[in-house]
Amino acid sequence: MHPWQPYPILLASGSPRRRALLTEAGFEFRVVVTNVNETLPPHIQSEEAAVYLAAWKARAALPLAQPQEIILAADSVVILDDRILDKPANREEAIQHLQALSGRTHLVMTGICLQYQRQQWTRAARTEVTFASLTPDEITWYVDQCNPYDKAGGYGIQEWIGLCRVDRINGTYANVMGLPVHLVYDGLQQFRLWSQTDQG
Repeated sequence: MHPWQPYPILLASGSPRRRALLTEAGFEFRVVVTNVNETLPPHIQSEEAAVYLAAWKARAALPLAQPQEIILAADSVVILDDRILDKPANREEAIQHLQALSGRTHLVMTGICLQYQRQQWTRAARTEVTFASLTPDEITWYVDQCNPYDKAGGYGIQEWIGLCRVDRINGTYANVMGLPVHLVYDGLQQFRLWSQTDQG
């Protein structure tokens, strides 16, 4: 294991994109999937939602963690005009999401939670994404070909729509994919320092 990863990671997420990003960055981890109610309380603001849900997922994974594992949970939200565009429930909603995003700049926020026993560390990353204007044919083709129903906002930045119809990104690309890996690294450094203190 790398010196900057003090303990193995338990990734509390079924997202293949998060698994791929962690693997490419050299992290050691195993995966569990928890089913949590992602309904937000009325008082949670849109920009607080991602961290709230990430922490909720981490707590749900606590009973599944081994004693020396750090739980990593994450949640991404797409925000347009202070409104969260959730994962589309069906084809019609996916098309509506992309129609709303067309030619506009929106915010992608991913909250992460690292939890080791009773110690918890949370952060959120912000990335602004600007879409080109999308034609109706482009929208329906993308929805029918890529089935973006498991993605916040109804699109994947790594797919055709991100490669061909995104004009500008202000922030990290990995964040839009669903995991700001640099924040995972930063958080692990805190746990590394804590573990050294415990050992000393």
